Amino acid sequence: MSVKQFILMWIRRFRTMVRYRLLMLTSVPIIITLLALIALTMYWTVRYTWQSALMNVRADLAVAHHSMELLQKEQRMQLHALVESYDFQMLLRNNESELIDWAHQQAKHYDLDFVAVHPASALGEFSKSSRRLLTQGTEQTFFQTLEGYQLGKLNSDLPIRAQIPLLNEPGIITRGLVSRSLLPIFNEEGQLQWIVDGGMLLNNSTRLVDRIRDLVYASNTLPKGSIGTVTLFMDDIRVSTNVPLDSRQLNGRAIGTRVSPDVHQLVLEDGETWVNRAFVYDDWYVSAYEPLKNQEGDIIGMLYTGYLEWPMIKIYLTNIIELGFGIVAVLLISGGIVYRGSRDLFRPIERMHQVVMAVKLGLDRRIGCLDLTDGHELQILGQQFDTMLDQLHQRNETIKQASLELEDKVKDRTHSLREKTEELEQHIKLLNLARSKLVNSEKLAALGELTAGIAHEINNPTAVILGNVELLQYELGEDTERVREELDAIHEQIDRIRNITRSLLQYSRQGGVQDEITWQHLNPIVEESLTLVRTGTKKYDVVIDAHLEARCSVEVNRHQLLQVLVNLMMNGVHAMDDSGRLVVKTADWIGEQGEVLGAVVMISDHGCGISDENLKRIFDPFFTTRRSGTGLGLSVSQGIITSIGGEITVESQLGEGSTFSVFLPEKALGDKIDTLELEAI
Repeated sequence: MSVKQFILMWIRRFRTMVRYRLLMLTSVPIIITLLALIALTMYWTVRYTWQSALMNVRADLAVAHHSMELLQKEQRMQLHALVESYDFQMLLRNNESELIDWAHQQAKHYDLDFVAVHPASALGEFSKSSRRLLTQGTEQTFFQTLEGYQLGKLNSDLPIRAQIPLLNEPGIITRGLVSRSLLPIFNEEGQLQWIVDGGMLLNNSTRLVDRIRDLVYASNTLPKGSIGTVTLFMDDIRVSTNVPLDSRQLNGRAIGTRVSPDVHQLVLEDGETWVNRAFVYDDWYVSAYEPLKNQEGDIIGMLYTGYLEWPMIKIYLTNIIELGFGIVAVLLISGGIVYRGSRDLFRPIERMHQVVMAVKLGLDRRIGCLDLTDGHELQILGQQFDTMLDQLHQRNETIKQASLELEDKVKDRTHSLREKTEELEQHIKLLNLARSKLVNSEKLAALGELTAGIAHEINNPTAVILGNVELLQYELGEDTERVREELDAIHEQIDRIRNITRSLLQYSRQGGVQDEITWQHLNPIVEESLTLVRTGTKKYDVVIDAHLEARCSVEVNRHQLLQVLVNLMMNGVHAMDDSGRLVVKTADWIGEQGEVLGAVVMISDHGCGISDENLKRIFDPFFTTRRSGTGLGLSVSQGIITSIGGEITVESQLGEGSTFSVFLPEKALGDKIDTLELEAI
């Protein structure tokens, strides 16, 4: 048996077998309690262990700070010993010229890195605060950073000793961090005569930090494998430290490395103390940092103490693992005791479970005798369960009979309801259709009255024009030939006006328009429409390109097709805001099998285009987006073309333009067709 099969087997047992479920129910409270105890123990252990570690490192920092103060005090006492020495006093009284050179030679004797004696005239070389304290006779001890040339004035060896090459980046540090003490010496008249200057260079001062470390971290005070470290920083650079370059092998010293950015911000920028874990060069340390300040109160460096974090965590994890093994052992022992003690209860309960599963599958089973003593709670429960099963069986039979009757009634009612619903839907559709037709009829009736009035008013001036043209022909006599072309054009347009008015009058009488359909060559009709459009757009900046390549003749009403084309072309002109290029093409209409079906006219503009929402409605009556339009031009044009078996299609790209295509069949659907004259747009 594989591991996977073994795991699946036990999962199935826990899901299906009562004994394992009872074992889980009795064990889960114990497990939850123990886990809660583990969590609380871990929480409080971590909390108090970490807080204790932070308190310890804070105390270590305080010890290191105090140690530095003691070292500075010792430094000042060494200067006092120098000043009070017999040789110094004799030179001060008898031979002041040799006093300065003699003092330089005494630095090593008094465990100092430099000793200098300055005359009172050199008081201006010191800071303002130092000058004030010296004139008041106050001794001073402070930290200070000095450039290389300043170190050379104090001792010629100091610039070389102060040099620190930076690790992991190019460059060498030439400045020095010093602990400096100043003692004023006054003459008998109480005037400042000499200033004794002495101190220690803290760059590369490994003996000093090792001494402080030994004071802070005594032997056997840290976890096994941990190391205590002390560091002096000048700005963010370690100038004296016992932090190793390799925290595992404890090799080298990390002099010339920089502090982490987080510590730099909190301590050097904000001037606060850091007490927390920090990444120190190559490993995590429980760390404490405090700023070092000069006599003016400016932050010039940091003092650090800390020890490796991992050994402390290792001890804590070891304790947790030992606690875990103990808890697991307790769980196993308690689980075994619970299992042995409850085994007699499992068999009757499993019997009940098997009966329940059988009943669930539709089998007629009963629990029966459980081989338990009379009055046992499980035996009584089994008898009551059998009684309940008998009653449930009787009720199920009753429910089945009632459900059959109810199902028949529901079918009858559902069938009747479906018929009523279908009838209601049909009535709603008819009502909507009738309402749409009524609205459209009202609109067309109003249009009919309007067109009848317009046709009547146009006929009167047209008759006057025709009469005067005929009178003009009669008066001219033989001279009529000179203006024959113009007179023919006038007669032709008067006939066109009369045709339009006649169509309007017929349309207004609700009888439709009957007009003549003849065979026509498409290109001449298109050329005539182009002539009319060019004449009407002379004042506009419109260029019309024509490509007339249709060869097939079509059966159409010439006047109505002319009006359809003029309407579509003027719509394109208006879409371009009366400025742009209008392209008109004609071609033969070729079917899918390569046969000639008729001709097609394509009118393309480069205007604003038509949105998808409006594209679905442009052929609806009275729909328009122009303030001066009536919305009948495209609707009537489509009616004229579709009545002879043709079609008008449109393709549009918003912001680029539109193309209307008029497909004209070679043979119209009938000799007589109903048409509508277009409105002037």
